[in-house]
Amino acid sequence: WLISQQIPQFEDVKFEAASLLSELYCQENSVDAAKPLLRKAIQISQQTPYWHCRLLFQLAQLHTLEKDLVSACDLLGVGAEYARVVGSEYTRALFFLSKGMLLLMERKLQEVHPLLTLCGQIVENWQGNPIQKESLRVFFLVLQVTHYLDAGQVKSVKPCLKQLQQCIQTISTLHDDEILPSNPADLFHWLPKEHMCVLVYLVTVMHSMQAGYLEKAQKYTDKALMQLEKLKMLDCSPILSSFQVILLEHIIMCRLVTGHKATALQEISQVCQLCQQSPRLFSNHAAQLHTLLGLYCISVNCMDNAEAQFTTALRLTTHQELWAFIVTNLASVYIREGNRHQDVLYSLLERINPDHNFPVSSHCLRAAAFYIRGLFSFFQGRYNEAKRFLRETLKMSNAEDLNRLTACSLVLLGHIFYVLGNHRESNNMVVPAMQLASKIPDMSVQLWSSALLRDLNKACGNAMDAHEAAQMHQNFSQQLLQDHIEACSLPEHNLITWTDGPPPVQFQAQNGPTTSLASLL
Repeated sequence: WLISQQIPQFEDVKFEAASLLSELYCQENSVDAAKPLLRKAIQISQQTPYWHCRLLFQLAQLHTLEKDLVSACDLLGVGAEYARVVGSEYTRALFFLSKGMLLLMERKLQEVHPLLTLCGQIVENWQGNPIQKESLRVFFLVLQVTHYLDAGQVKSVKPCLKQLQQCIQTISTLHDDEILPSNPADLFHWLPKEHMCVLVYLVTVMHSMQAGYLEKAQKYTDKALMQLEKLKMLDCSPILSSFQVILLEHIIMCRLVTGHKATALQEISQVCQLCQQSPRLFSNHAAQLHTLLGLYCISVNCMDNAEAQFTTALRLTTHQELWAFIVTNLASVYIREGNRHQDVLYSLLERINPDHNFPVSSHCLRAAAFYIRGLFSFFQGRYNEAKRFLRETLKMSNAEDLNRLTACSLVLLGHIFYVLGNHRESNNMVVPAMQLASKIPDMSVQLWSSALLRDLNKACGNAMDAHEAAQMHQNFSQQLLQDHIEACSLPEHNLITWTDGPPPVQFQAQNGPTTSLASLL
């Protein structure tokens, strides 16, 4: 870097040296040495479009890793304007899409919408290499889809998701042309084709999990993990481990719903192992890991551990949506625990009040907050109030095809009508709840619905139907019981006590379940 600055017409060596040296500084955690070096290189590279753009991307990436998204966005804006001046609409779109991604991370939705609209126009109007054009469209559509999913809009996202899936199919049929672009500023691509395929599988899994199509989520997770295993043999790119962790996070939630707790626990352990290999991965996913452990604890009825895991997760997250998700689940723990935590529970419910000042824009989380309110009112015996909250949940979940929330609300409404002695209305709620729960499939709602159907039919004197429902309930109980015993006997079950520092490496063997099964069934 020092020598090459003395030599005229030596741009490639000079800027390659600057780029590599700053990477080296970053690996040694000397980020403060890397920044001025990159700034100097950016300043003197304005006559070399390829290097000027590449160094701008590199410095923006560095700021992003340091969570300084404002500086990163400014640099990407500078890059977009420079790309326009040197006549590269393609790289201008890449700079804008990257900036859009960071604005979404920062929740600056007012700025995101006009920027994404502009990006859409640039992408559609750009006439160039078909693979480059399609990869821009994938980037653009991935941002749109994740934006919808962040907002919990599972139904509204479908047209975009469909376009994205068609787009990736188009890319996989195109051959990579070896013809290099004539404009040196166009010599970039967002992601390799194989990485894009995994990413499209990943957002499909995110959608299927939120919408409650859990078998579909399972199918696409299997495909994506298989592809990741192949890619990791040849490629040590850290983004692959990130993809793998996010896939596992989603499939773990699916397993807990479908009644496969032991498998979920082993996959949580797998996420721990991936995080042990990368401190950055762990710092980005520690809160999610403790949240998953909290959800697992609820499923095996270890409520004190669930509380400890959620409290740890809240301490570790700054992400608004995740915070609201954790608080909602922590509130459900306190509601089940009865009168032990009344003060804390009231303050939590106030912080996620869906009627006013709800902290996030997510449709799904707001619908869930209404459900939690309904659950709380139900436990307090305020049935009319509970019905109001649950009808609100149903209205919202039906509007966006949130199948799990719909099933949970229906079965709880059915329970309320049963308690009030309105058997016909109860039956009208419980039957569709059962059908929906079987389609998802949601084991807990099936267990709950079958118990209600048994009691309803018994009360109405339908002996045959009551017997059939009792048999179903018995089968679900047995499956859940076996899974419970298997999960609690695994050495990984000890993870429920981990609340501090990096994930533990070794686990002690368990002597069998230590939690009560009674309240599960």
